[in-house]
Amino acid sequence: MRAKLLVSACAATLLTSTVSARAQDTASTAPKASASDALQEIVVTATRRPERLQDVPLSVTAFSQEELTKQGIVGYEGLARETPGVVLNKPTANFNNFTARGIATNGYGANLQSSVAVYIDELPISTTGNTTVLDPNLFDVERVEFLRGPQGTLFGSGSLSGALRILLKSPDVTQYDSSALADVALTGSDSWRQRYDAMVNVPLVEDKLALRMVGFYRHEEGWVDNLGTGVHNANTLIDTGGRMSLLLKGSDRLQIKLLASYEDSNPHDSALVDPRLGKYKRNSNEPDLFTGKLGTVNGTIDYQFDGAHFTSSTTWSEFDQQFFVDLAGTFAGAIPFGLDASAFQNTFVEEARLSSDPGGKWDWTIGTFYLDRRLDINYLYRSDIAYLKAHNITGVPDQYYQRLYTYTNSHELAGFGELTYHVTDDFWLTGGLRYGGLDAQAFTTGGYNSNYLTNALLGRSGPLTITSTPPATGTKAEGSQPSYKVSASFKPIPELTTYATIATGFRAPVVNAYAGRPSTVNANDLIIPNGADSDDLTNYEIGAKGRWFDGRLSANLALYLIDWSNIQVQANRVSDSVQFATNIGAAQSKGIEFEIAAVPVTGLTIGLNGSFNDARVTKLSAAEAAISGAVLGASLSSPHFQGSAYAQYAFDVTPDMMGNVAINFQHVGSFPSEFPRVPGQPQTINPTFGYTDSYNNVNMSFSVARDKWTATAYVENLFDDASITYIHPEAFLASRYGTMRPRTVGIRLTYGI
Repeated sequence: MRAKLLVSACAATLLTSTVSARAQDTASTAPKASASDALQEIVVTATRRPERLQDVPLSVTAFSQEELTKQGIVGYEGLARETPGVVLNKPTANFNNFTARGIATNGYGANLQSSVAVYIDELPISTTGNTTVLDPNLFDVERVEFLRGPQGTLFGSGSLSGALRILLKSPDVTQYDSSALADVALTGSDSWRQRYDAMVNVPLVEDKLALRMVGFYRHEEGWVDNLGTGVHNANTLIDTGGRMSLLLKGSDRLQIKLLASYEDSNPHDSALVDPRLGKYKRNSNEPDLFTGKLGTVNGTIDYQFDGAHFTSSTTWSEFDQQFFVDLAGTFAGAIPFGLDASAFQNTFVEEARLSSDPGGKWDWTIGTFYLDRRLDINYLYRSDIAYLKAHNITGVPDQYYQRLYTYTNSHELAGFGELTYHVTDDFWLTGGLRYGGLDAQAFTTGGYNSNYLTNALLGRSGPLTITSTPPATGTKAEGSQPSYKVSASFKPIPELTTYATIATGFRAPVVNAYAGRPSTVNANDLIIPNGADSDDLTNYEIGAKGRWFDGRLSANLALYLIDWSNIQVQANRVSDSVQFATNIGAAQSKGIEFEIAAVPVTGLTIGLNGSFNDARVTKLSAAEAAISGAVLGASLSSPHFQGSAYAQYAFDVTPDMMGNVAINFQHVGSFPSEFPRVPGQPQTINPTFGYTDSYNNVNMSFSVARDKWTATAYVENLFDDASITYIHPEAFLASRYGTMRPRTVGIRLTYGI
């Protein structure tokens, strides 16, 4: 069956088309029509107001639903590969950490707030590196926008180096609509992937009230064998969910939208592998689980005043997650050692803003933002029942030799504003400011510990010594500082917009959960510090965005220099791999990003995008080097070059049927997994240090479209590249390497997209 699919797919010249929203959907209109000769002009809301992409003085890449569907993008991987300057560190499902413009010391960022904020509408879903981060379904979205560079003035502390916005479609009160997608593919030799999505939009009261419902189901068999559990294709993913939104247009000025959504993402094991065991092989005592269940309720009110538009968005979300990981690699697999962490996060977010209507000398936006979040985490450290019995280790009721129950309360309150003055129609100045306060405080409610690690490593049997963990209140971490942005934009000719921008960003301070705790393995090892202060970042950028020849050619170019100081870093205590956060010196990142798209002849769209980046540590004391493992001049965790090129051709198959063939090539250079030295041993090379592979990915597709139906045959990772794309920076994992998904050949049928 696999051979038949592959032969028929290649004979049809397959691929998932990969034209970015800069070069949209030439297949949706007849190639002989004049509309197909122009690239679609994009309107984004990156500045909290609708603006042409060409007029926004920052680097933005946007994707429409049509493009996401044509490319088969249902998660973050495709977004990252098509966005210049962005790397997705994704070792497995629901384990996501973006890097933008080189601002990362490793691809994991344990205990640290992500440097790229991820939003679903107004809800921030990105958290810290060592928690599950949901990989949401991308069906029936209005648009996805990736903003590069600090976005602290409009998107807060989590947007140190960028922001990813997933904007959902709203109900349509004017007409009935529906869409659907069915996608079946074969990964490798025996791993089937199934994806099903559907949407229906129903006007309940014409021009007044409408209901929009979306449902989805994904069953993606894995391709990694776990030798420890004996499961073939262990990393199977089942993802289900849906959402329902109701839109009421009370008048020409007022509309109210209510949204409820739920997604249950359940990968059955990790996709991290150990190449020493063979291709796509891993070994763990139990499955590593990174599951997430996200439920969200939102109410949004929009009101059009005379001269200004008001928006209030109120969101409540509940996120239940599992972070189960085998830690036996800490001691080279000598003893069973794992962590089963269950977390329950409740978040309340309110944002209200007022924006002026366009067209005058002044454009302005003012607003407030409030976040209240509680995160409960139950840490259960495990051995193994069979091991305990075999070695006559007693004194604990089950396999868990340590339990710790904690919760953290965090808050953010901020006011923000942005003001633009149009000196002339061709020259305008913009200034933005955000000032807010953040706080976080951790609490321990109880638990117990034991001397299991010591006894097991020394081969001692008998009852363990159990020590109760008393309730405790941690130190409250507080921070407040402004973020600002200033820019000047100039159109020397109508087809070209140039800009210069200075923008700042910062992250929330971090409290270490184990502050003050000594090592139970080596009493002479360092004591865990209290935490890390906010880091600081300033981005200097110049850019140009052009559109020529009646929209047949577009190009974007950005040059940036970033100063990053008081850097928050993840460190690990050597004796027991306990993670903690601290601050070190400074780094600098400089680079170039470009995007080019063209329609040289009717029906043919070609494009090229990429980035060059050099990011290195520029300031470091001896004490900072010792605790972090960094060295002066060390490269940060980002490739020096990455880019993609694509071509697609739309043509008439019959007078009422369109054909489209496309090919996409993506390249990501290698980059270091972390700092090169062992924390606490600055003269010792870190055994977990390494470089990812420099890799290429080729996708192809062939599709035919008639009326609202489109059928696509495609192949992803055409040359079955198994390159290493991620290296976990910590020794406790025996399987630490993430790879590309094997060659996947499939057929996709869509309606109404």
